[in-house]
Amino acid sequence: MEKKNTNNKKLITDKIKKQIIAIRDSGETNMFDTRKVQEIANREEFYELVLLIEEKRLAYINFILNGDESDD
Repeated sequence: MEKKNTNNKKLITDKIKKQIIAIRDSGETNMFDTRKVQEIANREEFYELVLLIEEKRLAYINFILNGDESDD
């Protein structure tokens, strides 16, 4: 289980948002298929997104669902 960050640190930076949008706009995969998103991100050299999904998958999903950029 992922730990919650009590200081509401912004995890989804502008750079990561741009990476997410680039993959979404490509239409190549469903954005909830995190393995495929990671594969595409790695191919496109979006390493920040690869790490975010690996380390904070729930924060990524929460951003996709709600636009929430924090770690809670």
